Amino acid sequence: MRLTIGGVTYDDGKDITTQKFYELLQRHPGTATTSAPSPAAFLEAFEDLGRQSRSILCIVVAERFSSAIDSARSAGVKFSEENPDHEVCVMDSLSAAGGQGLIALEALKLIEAGKPLTTVVEALERVADRVRLLAFVDTLYYLWKGGRVPMIAHAGARLLHIKPTFELHQAQIATVAKPRSTRKALDRLVRLMKERVEGRAVRACIMHAAAEESAHLLHERIKREFDCRDSYVTEFTPVMGAHLGPGMVGVGFLPE
Repeated sequence: MRLTIGGVTYDDGKDITTQKFYELLQRHPGTATTSAPSPAAFLEAFEDLGRQSRSILCIVVAERFSSAIDSARSAGVKFSEENPDHEVCVMDSLSAAGGQGLIALEALKLIEAGKPLTTVVEALERVADRVRLLAFVDTLYYLWKGGRVPMIAHAGARLLHIKPTFELHQAQIATVAKPRSTRKALDRLVRLMKERVEGRAVRACIMHAAAEESAHLLHERIKREFDCRDSYVTEFTPVMGAHLGPGMVGVGFLPE
């Protein structure tokens, strides 16, 4: 993904680190923009992979949020025309950030087990149906600056110290709570996660945007209160942070 901030454009994960991006975001609040990779960028990736394998699986952020899938599909068609002995599948993850990452990790397990591409994709469609992401934002300032919420919502949330909490599932986003402190927001994330997991074992990816301490508190609670088979702590992709701002904390999870 492409990130533009402070008048400079970067390729996420290539020429700017997540930590550096959040430092710039705090110096240039409300100015960051994002854009999807071009078809040429996907085609270059497919060509590199085509030298290693005849089957390529490309898992992209939910189509509802980005045109990345259009670029990937366009590149896949061109690559297949030039390499008819290869197969390329572009899959909509219906998720983002850690939710998308959990789907990719499930794909890796199936691939390492020697499953063919069609079997992997069929299994991942069921996985994508189970993956959820819960997160709260520290402020609505960035959503207001981006034109996604009205000024009155930003002002009200700031005045009342509200931490709006949302859920992402099957490419749909819904506001699920409005706690009034970080501690209460973390409590609410755990409670909502318990309702969704229903006692099953779970794999989890805890994410934060320049809020490492809160993320580790959440991680410890999840390890203590769930049958957690696998867990990670990582930073929210800057593509989300650009629109939601620093201070965001969340968890992507996959019930067994």
